[in-house]
Amino acid sequence: MMFWKNFVQLIRDIRHQKLRTFLTLFGIVWGSVAIILLLTFGDGLHKVSSKAAHGMGESICIVWPGRTSIPYKGLPRGRFIHLRENDINLLRRQIREIRYISPEYSRDVKVKVGKEGYATQLSGVYPEYGRMRNMIPREGRFINILDQKYRRRVTFIGNQVEKDLFGEGEGVGQTILINSTPFMVVGVLKEKIQNSNYNTFDSNIMVIPASTYEGLFGARYVNNMIVQASDVKLTDSMKDKLYKVLGRKYHFNPGDKEALSIWDTTQMDKFFNTFFKGFVIFLGIVGSMTLIVGGIGVSNIMHVVVEERTNEIGIKKALGAKNRLILGQFMMETFIITAIGGTLGFLISYGIVSLVNLIDLKKYVGTLGISPVIAVFTALILGVIGFIAGWFPARRAALMDPVVAIRK
Repeated sequence: MMFWKNFVQLIRDIRHQKLRTFLTLFGIVWGSVAIILLLTFGDGLHKVSSKAAHGMGESICIVWPGRTSIPYKGLPRGRFIHLRENDINLLRRQIREIRYISPEYSRDVKVKVGKEGYATQLSGVYPEYGRMRNMIPREGRFINILDQKYRRRVTFIGNQVEKDLFGEGEGVGQTILINSTPFMVVGVLKEKIQNSNYNTFDSNIMVIPASTYEGLFGARYVNNMIVQASDVKLTDSMKDKLYKVLGRKYHFNPGDKEALSIWDTTQMDKFFNTFFKGFVIFLGIVGSMTLIVGGIGVSNIMHVVVEERTNEIGIKKALGAKNRLILGQFMMETFIITAIGGTLGFLISYGIVSLVNLIDLKKYVGTLGISPVIAVFTALILGVIGFIAGWFPARRAALMDPVVAIRK
């Protein structure tokens, strides 16, 4: 009942101050839209950037052989370290932190379909390579354990390779020639966003079983290894043990970081997360400052309302109205104005987000959505601003001397 009376009184006041009320509501609406859209677009950009960064693989380490830079046990520095496929089993046995590990042989090859020739990169790997490198099939499958065991001549190809070889046709089930040796295509990569690579983008490579590669090309040494820890928190421990285990085998100092070159992609994740946390906080502050301007407008209109209703306040207090009743009345009116502006801001923001999602911008900002966290954060900011904006005029009204107020 009290709420309804306050609401009716507020509508009456709004009619007397239409322009001022419109400008006040506009400030709240504009501030709400600003903070919601800034945070929503910031969140969308973070997700897209994170997805693109993980296009190459999530929480993986790429290990390349290097050259020693420290003399060790009488051996000179400058020695080349060559990694072999049998190192994989050694590392699996001695490093418990490893979840997946795969060697990677690689070389440029010539691929033919019919009379058409095509140059691309070929990689020989284990089946777990696909899991680590996020190589998800759009059609068919990735190479499996049986392919590796029986040295099958099968290949998984990138989506761009399929397009270059077969045009609009399907690659799965087709036979192609890799350096004049026939291979059957068993899978095609699903198109993905990828903003980093170490040889070329996955859309442009072909993958065959490591055993087949070794038999076909007689490779003695692997080009690199891909390793993933069972838990991202164990990555640093896993890297330290990689240096120790391989250092014992190849006789180099475990502290020699040039003997092995390790690209730890978890460091990139930490950078992205730190950067975007700071970025989102900055956007939140900018949006909040915009909303504060709207709060100043609310405070101004409530001061005007108190001034216009001074006589009414005096009469109420003379009839026994307590200070907290007067305070509550004006605070409620402030919250109603803030809530109306905030609701309109949410609706407008939702409409803009829906409109942007209809436009093909997923590559840049992903599929946008106003998350519950953003909604709650905006509501809290609105509540704090509404409270501060209403407190001072409401307190002024509550503390008025009834005798002085009636005379005005």
